[in-house]
Amino acid sequence: MAHKKAGGSSKNGRDSQSKRLGVKHFGGENVKAGNIIVRQRGTRFRPGANVGLGRDHTLFAKTNGKVEFRQMGPKSHTYVNIVVN
Repeated sequence: MAHKKAGGSSKNGRDSQSKRLGVKHFGGENVKAGNIIVRQRGTRFRPGANVGLGRDHTLFAKTNGKVEFRQMGPKSHTYVNIVVN
């Protein structure tokens, strides 16, 4: 009897969509209230003055102003502030 073994199925061949994380407005840029400043996983950047934290850890502007990144605290965490013009 002529037999041919069936070809195995590959365990590769999948890929996830990119999540477009990162800084969306850099230091010194003007933003409007509601603008997203940083999309992130976890709190790599922390909210400072006039900045809100979304439930997926997204940082957004609460007021119009200029974005400012500042290292603060004993562990020198990076805080994002909005300086009102």
